[in-house]
Amino acid sequence: MVNVALAFREMHQNSTPLRLPNAWDAGSARIFEDLGAPAIATTSAGVSWAFGYPDGNVLPVRLLAELTANIVRVIRIPLSVDVEAGYAQDPANVGEVLKPVLAAGPVGINIEDGKDAPEVLATKIESIRKSAAQLGVELFINARTDVYLQELVPEERRVEETYQRASRYRSAGADGLFVPALVKPKEITMIAQEIQMPLNVLAWPGLPKADVLGELGVRRLSAGPGIPQVLWQHAAELARHFLETGDSKAMSKGYMAHGKLQQLFAGRWPHYLGAKAEAGPATIA
Repeated sequence: MVNVALAFREMHQNSTPLRLPNAWDAGSARIFEDLGAPAIATTSAGVSWAFGYPDGNVLPVRLLAELTANIVRVIRIPLSVDVEAGYAQDPANVGEVLKPVLAAGPVGINIEDGKDAPEVLATKIESIRKSAAQLGVELFINARTDVYLQELVPEERRVEETYQRASRYRSAGADGLFVPALVKPKEITMIAQEIQMPLNVLAWPGLPKADVLGELGVRRLSAGPGIPQVLWQHAAELARHFLETGDSKAMSKGYMAHGKLQQLFAGRWPHYLGAKAEAGPATIA
């Protein structure tokens, strides 16, 4: 038996980046697992949209906790959950607010700084680390900085600003650094060499392929909200065609068979008669 949290941590030590398809519900997570994904991460945008909320730290924590428990129920590989900015006004209270999510069985989280000062996210990380310890959860905290994504500083200062934030977040207890919209090879290399923890980048126009990213020092590559955005656009096109024409032919092409979907979820639901689903396994067989 292999400890899931330890296995997930070790996945960040390989020269080939850990490729994480981002799921938005239990079904997508199970499909990605079946395709051979070594671990699953969630996309906060995809999750929020699936629940009928906009992305941006407004999703009720209870819904995220329920989703986390459902994903842990159906997969047998590590799960990392995107908790956006932590869903709390007081940075020191973020760990307490997120306890239901942490208790649901993930081995990792993403938490972002957005436009806040670095000290705010550092306080959140410290709070989460404390809550995880209280729960006995071995947690990989991936700190996301939006230095590039939101262009927080002028272009010529972004590498240095990322260095400084990485150092602050690492001191607070972060295990990895996520830098969305970082794409230039030279800057990727500079940051990967400096931050003293695994570098995570986001699938983005102009980003080199995974094998090249590995050579540059990247240890984790996330799909982000791209997969659900593409799928939902396709769903919109199918629905529009059906509504406009009443023609069913388009829905009998390129679909996943009912039997295949049934097989994916066979035996991965809680017992009947009101029995509660147990938390996910702490080990991988």
